[in-house]
Amino acid sequence: MKHKHSRLRRVAWGVLISTLAALPAWAVDPFTLRDIRVEGLQRVEPGTVFASLPFRVGDTYSDEQGSAAIRALFGLGLFSDVRLQIDGDVLVVIVEERPTVADITFSGVREFDNDVLRRALRDVGLTEGRPFDRALADRAEQELKRQYLNRSMYAATVTTTVTPIERNRVNLNFSVVEGDVAKIRDIRIVGNQAFSESTLRGLFDLNTGGWLSWYTKSDRYSRAKLNADLETLRSFYLTRGFLEFSIDSTQVSITPGKDEMAITINITEGKRYVVSGVRLEGDFLGKEEEFQSLVRIRAGQAYNAEDVAETVRAFTDYFGSFGFAFARVDVQPEIDREQSQVALVLRAEPSRRAYVRRINVEGNNRTRDEVIRREFRQLEASWYDSDRIRLSRDRVDRLGFFTQVTIDTQEVPDAPDQVDLVVRVEEKPTGNLSIGAGYSQSEKLSFVAGIQQENVFGSGNYLGLNLNTSKFNKQFVLSTVNPYFTADGISRSLDLYYRTTRPLSEQEGDYRLVTPGASIRFGVPFTETDTVFFGIGAEQTRIEPGNGLPLAYQQFIDDFGRSATSIPLTVGWARDTRDSALVPTQGRLMRFNGELGVAGDTRYTKFSGQFQQYIPLSKQYTLAFNAEAGWGKGLGGKPFPLFKNFYGGGLGSVRGFEQGTLGGRSGLVNDPNTISYIGGSRMVLLNTEIITPFPGAGNDRTLRMFGFFDIGNVSDDFQNSSKLSDLRASAGIGISWISPVGPLRIAYARPVRKFANDKPQSIQFQIGTSF
Repeated sequence: MKHKHSRLRRVAWGVLISTLAALPAWAVDPFTLRDIRVEGLQRVEPGTVFASLPFRVGDTYSDEQGSAAIRALFGLGLFSDVRLQIDGDVLVVIVEERPTVADITFSGVREFDNDVLRRALRDVGLTEGRPFDRALADRAEQELKRQYLNRSMYAATVTTTVTPIERNRVNLNFSVVEGDVAKIRDIRIVGNQAFSESTLRGLFDLNTGGWLSWYTKSDRYSRAKLNADLETLRSFYLTRGFLEFSIDSTQVSITPGKDEMAITINITEGKRYVVSGVRLEGDFLGKEEEFQSLVRIRAGQAYNAEDVAETVRAFTDYFGSFGFAFARVDVQPEIDREQSQVALVLRAEPSRRAYVRRINVEGNNRTRDEVIRREFRQLEASWYDSDRIRLSRDRVDRLGFFTQVTIDTQEVPDAPDQVDLVVRVEEKPTGNLSIGAGYSQSEKLSFVAGIQQENVFGSGNYLGLNLNTSKFNKQFVLSTVNPYFTADGISRSLDLYYRTTRPLSEQEGDYRLVTPGASIRFGVPFTETDTVFFGIGAEQTRIEPGNGLPLAYQQFIDDFGRSATSIPLTVGWARDTRDSALVPTQGRLMRFNGELGVAGDTRYTKFSGQFQQYIPLSKQYTLAFNAEAGWGKGLGGKPFPLFKNFYGGGLGSVRGFEQGTLGGRSGLVNDPNTISYIGGSRMVLLNTEIITPFPGAGNDRTLRMFGFFDIGNVSDDFQNSSKLSDLRASAGIGISWISPVGPLRIAYARPVRKFANDKPQSIQFQIGTSF
């Protein structure tokens, strides 16, 4: 024991002597620095160290400055250790650099592409060439686990292996054991009384899976998807009178094996309330009648939160149209629980009127300011007008150059009657290089190549070059569009094209119709939503004879010769209010085109129009209508040019009949009994579709089923058959899929009404077909 105490005293004295010997390094009298040396650098430049020091040679050094220097150097994140030593009047800075990441590899990864994980690690600061420490590796592990959690792979484990190599570098390997995907085993909704649990679960995008879950991944849990489904559930109740509906809790449990999950949602429905009345209070600028007309809430109907929100939005916008940018509209419900009624009080406070001092544009690194500003209908130094601001935002968004367009209102300091508008845009790539192939039963294999730039040099102009090859139609088109050819917004389009076509025939032929041409078109905006197009073109159509030439084309050669020139004048109008061009569920499309051959060898007139209407029946079901009509006639005693004919049959027309086989028919020069399909100068078409979810795909809009009924025909002046009794009809079902190579539609149809010599075709498919 005595020996043990003696040894402890010797250790204590050693520690005390060492501490006293170290004191001069930490407590020094201020002195003037004659020199500063840096030791231990390998890759970091000495200038980086010197720039971080709070003193220079010739300055007075003190302990406080030394502490500040150590903090500054550690703050660089480049060093794992920093020490200061005093050698006379010289300061020696000794550093130990953190190792640098030389390479990052992954093993065991199947769910992700390695580049995706590298980008995720880059977001947390870990990438090749950057300094490394253990804390950074821990953050990287957590980020990788988060990526797997987003894919419902809760059993995934990540192990980091750090391998030191020469020159103070390290290689990192992340070894992943992914495990199985955690799938939703059960979704329970507790507390529902007014609606069945199956009805409420049908609102969700998440489900317990089906035979197409491998495609939709709807049985994979995602917190973001669950939150979206909960909002859908809340909206469902609030739009049906359940004013006091609430989601009390949401429990998500996972099995010990982390491969199955159960979701339980506890709700309180509350009573269903009927609106007993709507009352306006506050300052409505003396325009109570105008505001009353904007009320979407109706007494006697069930409370509807969407109607309330729409009314508040309409009030706020109407205040904004008078310059009241800061108007407030509050909704105060007066609930009568005994009668299950609610009276709504809309209280308005317009605040102060304001005008726009300045409009600032942010985020347009490529697009010129003028391209955005010329779309604005709200002007600087003018009264604030919410209608014009909203219209301006929509016009900028419709340019198609940006992924997001927002307009924020900012108050001007010390100027309560002024605001600044900040337009924030997020640019997207507007150039497109496409090389692809397509296949259809009528056109067979075709190749497509194109280069398009919608925003050339940030000017807002369009430039495109397209090449298309197929068995019956080939084309080369060069197009350019200047949307602001004049300061008033008149657009100009130029097209140069070269097309070769050959109508369908029962016998393979090698004759061709060759059409080179050019056109110019101007678009004149008559209103904010309507633009009328005027144009003129020049083209020549040359018939190159060969095997399989139809008699009708030989007759055209006898009348006009092998080539015919035309100078067509064109006029057009279009309006599109669909919510999506690829998978519309509501909205309308209307367009009209007219063409008049005023000079050249052919004189004719041609008109066509289209009307589409999409009606949402529910979240999953949509009713769609399509109507098209076309009419053409020769002028000046000349026949209508055959190469301007309409064609019908197949996808995009009357399904169940072979593509392009409806309409006029002509025998061949070398075989009058063989039929060639030459179309006609008149066309009528009606399509009706009911669009439904694909079984097992849930609410996925990229994969849908549809049932349809088509009726229509193309008439042929050659045979003068244009009676309504000649209309063909068909019905069937189909599948539409937004595939990686484009919209794909497959239809199975059976003719309901057909005639002799018609060519039915039950199964038809094509990529890129709409309706």
